[in-house]
Amino acid sequence: MITMLAASSVMNSNLACSSRISSCSDFTSGHSWRPIEAMKLHRMRAVSSIRISCAATKPAKTPAEEEWKVKRQLLAEKRVRSVDVKEALRLQKENNFVILDVRPEAEFKEAHPPGAINVQIYRLIKEWTAWDIARRAAFAFFGIFAGTEENPEFIQSVDAKVGKNAKIIVACSTGGTLKPTQNFPDGKQSRSLIAAYLLVLNGYSNVYHLEGGLSAWFKEGLPAVEGEE
Repeated sequence: MITMLAASSVMNSNLACSSRISSCSDFTSGHSWRPIEAMKLHRMRAVSSIRISCAATKPAKTPAEEEWKVKRQLLAEKRVRSVDVKEALRLQKENNFVILDVRPEAEFKEAHPPGAINVQIYRLIKEWTAWDIARRAAFAFFGIFAGTEENPEFIQSVDAKVGKNAKIIVACSTGGTLKPTQNFPDGKQSRSLIAAYLLVLNGYSNVYHLEGGLSAWFKEGLPAVEGEE
């Protein structure tokens, strides 16, 4: 009787253990089904799904995303000239040049040269596709919660506000440079140079670039106004 009870106890113990094991693991799939493990697996699958979705919805490369060397070569071929801020002011006053400020609208409203026209080349991200959500997350990772994207209406807006026959000086904050330097043997790309590239690519022929950007303009104490004119 004692022997039978002991055997029964052992069998019950083994069954319980076996039951616990089978309820915790799926040996055929190799996946653990404990709550914590299941949650981790769910998260991994969710992340993979987002990555696949983002990769599938990433838009094609735009002209603004072309390599800088390609942009610089076209700017040179189209004879896009760089002018300093004082020369830019003279051209604006004496030769009816238009200063095209391609900074974000908020920066333009803070201060800009009198008579300047604002068409931002980059704008706040507007859409909510998987790719846009991924970009917002990437910006947020670096503490930037107002991520930007290329303005798809840039050329259309310039056409409407300025026109192809206008003589244009493109300006941004820093300006960049077409001139080779020790640190930048191929020059340095900037928003204004990207904008100039897009303009000549779309048939604009009288395009200049503001060397030193509007930071140099303000530093020189040249005329500036706030808000919208």
